[in-house]
Amino acid sequence: MRTLLCLFLLALPVAAAPTKSVEEIAAEIKPSVVKVMQVGRDGMDGLGAGFVVSEDGLIATNMHVIGEARRLEVEMANGDKHEVVEVTATDAHWDLALLRVAKKGLKPLPLADSETIRQGQPIVAMGNPAGLAFSVVDGVVSEYPDVVNDITMIRLAVPIEKGNSGGPLLDRQGQVLGILTLKSARTENLGFAMPVNELKRLIEKPNPVPMSRWLTIGVLNPKLWKPLLGARWTQHAGIIKAATPGAGFGGRSLCLWSPETPAETFEVAVNVKMEEESGAAGLVFCSDGGDAHYGFYPSAGKLRLTRFEGADVYSWTILADVATEAYRPNDWNHLRVRVDPEQITCWVNGQRVLVQDDDGLRGGKAGLCKFRNTVAEFRGFRVGTDLAEKPVPKALAASIQSAMDAFTQKGAAKKDTLKQLVEKPAASRRLLVEKRRQLEQEATALRELEQDLHRHAVTQELAAELAKPEDKIDLIRATLLLARHDNPEVEIGQYLQSFARMVDDLKKDPEIIKGTLPAVKRLNRYLFEEGGFHGSRHDYSSKSNSYMNELLDDREGLPITLSVLYIELASRLGVKGVHGIPLPGKFMVGYREGPEGELMLVDVFERGKTVSVMQAAMELTERGEFAEESLEPSSKRSIILRMLNNLLSTTLDDATAIKDTMPYLDLSIALDPDAAVQRINRARMKERLGQRQEAAEDVRWLTEHFPEDGPGEIRSQLMQWLESLE
Repeated sequence: MRTLLCLFLLALPVAAAPTKSVEEIAAEIKPSVVKVMQVGRDGMDGLGAGFVVSEDGLIATNMHVIGEARRLEVEMANGDKHEVVEVTATDAHWDLALLRVAKKGLKPLPLADSETIRQGQPIVAMGNPAGLAFSVVDGVVSEYPDVVNDITMIRLAVPIEKGNSGGPLLDRQGQVLGILTLKSARTENLGFAMPVNELKRLIEKPNPVPMSRWLTIGVLNPKLWKPLLGARWTQHAGIIKAATPGAGFGGRSLCLWSPETPAETFEVAVNVKMEEESGAAGLVFCSDGGDAHYGFYPSAGKLRLTRFEGADVYSWTILADVATEAYRPNDWNHLRVRVDPEQITCWVNGQRVLVQDDDGLRGGKAGLCKFRNTVAEFRGFRVGTDLAEKPVPKALAASIQSAMDAFTQKGAAKKDTLKQLVEKPAASRRLLVEKRRQLEQEATALRELEQDLHRHAVTQELAAELAKPEDKIDLIRATLLLARHDNPEVEIGQYLQSFARMVDDLKKDPEIIKGTLPAVKRLNRYLFEEGGFHGSRHDYSSKSNSYMNELLDDREGLPITLSVLYIELASRLGVKGVHGIPLPGKFMVGYREGPEGELMLVDVFERGKTVSVMQAAMELTERGEFAEESLEPSSKRSIILRMLNNLLSTTLDDATAIKDTMPYLDLSIALDPDAAVQRINRARMKERLGQRQEAAEDVRWLTEHFPEDGPGEIRSQLMQWLESLE
């Protein structure tokens, strides 16, 4: 009878939670909503919102709200302030962060299921728009799911202003549906929020970073750079960013390069990009470390050369202020200066824009400068005696010229062609459309040629690195070259410096010096408890997870990428017996305590969890055991090839991605000419592209290198394939 009663009760419909008014929700959630503040030297530097998700001090917000290397503070609705003691989790992809404050007994907001969201559903949001704390607004869900830049978001018929980011989006029962993130670029009356289910994943798999460590993330290397006159100078992805006004007159701030600048004649160069053209940022040189220096920088669309000899504008002399078509507004611009004993020469994007006779200042340091409220980015800073681009080799120049001939020929006849076209507008329009399409095709061909040249150069570099003896191969550099193969913007030198700083952090650590076992424990803490490194939480197959530069930036990656960072740190620190283990399905780190010690595994994807070989086998294999070769240390070449195969697998599954697949196949075969499977794949794809002669070259190689004792049927099929191609 009791069982029947229970079944009857379970079958009854569950009453929906009662709908609440906006006033009721505002009063109910206000104690759980916070202001999130970036605290600078002179007070608050940034403002956003957040909300409590656990009674023991866990606060949810946006990652862009907290910035990098900034002290953080949250303020409750009752005015209580709490310092953030830990950045518990971050996710750059979803722009989410979890913060911890040392306060118990907080009131968490209940989290709903974002899969239940419906278009037109009424919602309520709370945040700090334009600094107006704990403001509430209501509206409806405009669209869900809405994909913005490959990210699934909630589109809202609610305005999102600066200061709202990180605040809760709630249903009319007072449950969190999402996290307010950004305003629409199209209209002021629309905004976007991240689905709360992504926040739940972050709570389940945190990557905590203590505030002491967080404050070092993005900080410039003090051995290389010395910021002066305030402003905020940070570094991320090889790019130095300057934000907030400096303490000098006119918001002036400098960041000087610490290594020695050549005496007498020298050159200095950098690429610079400003958020707004009303700003000013560029190169500084001949600096005395105080108020005296030169500056060459874009300002209001012109290029300006100024001699600064004091703290105020009355001691500044504008030597030149020139307009030039070589300058590209709202884009990256390459600035270069040559300092001779009595003359200064300046270039922008390879074009000389001014030569100035002036010897007022000499010697001192070179570096970067910014003025006013400018937010500027810098990359590729260099100092040397000659930084001019070297001439292109004649053979290469001839190849490039032949590819560009079509453009130059059409340009010469342009005026005559226009006169004829005006007389017959209808036919002219059709002709112009055809010509435009032809030019677009030629431009596409040139871009592809540029990309091919870049990949060829990277392939040569990577092959040369892997041709070195095993103990001489720089595996970190090799993985960065693999990333640069896809992205020419990857600044390898900057990331090598970031890695070197990690080595410097640990090289005098007593646990590292003690031996393998204590060193492994210290590496685990450094990477996974203090550094926030973790396995990818979403889109495991994303290429980003295979790129070492993105791992160093976002602290998120695949098992093999995390393992490379781990074993290379151990190697540079002199830790013995730590190596990569190529297990099927998951790459891990292996170590032994002494030559005869038991092999133990570090699962870097699970934040350094230590497992035995048997435990790993039970997880990764059906039989519960590994083949012997799976437990042998992996060579650096085989690690790179496995990473390359991971990248290749992201395109092979897509039948339409032939052009994306081909560069990986070319690189695979360049690094491993005996890769028969990759030659078969490349031949098939070239055949599909109509490149029958090139496909035949791969098939011919396969027939010539076919094992003498190989199956005759397969040999026959290869021969038939070759005949069909020839």
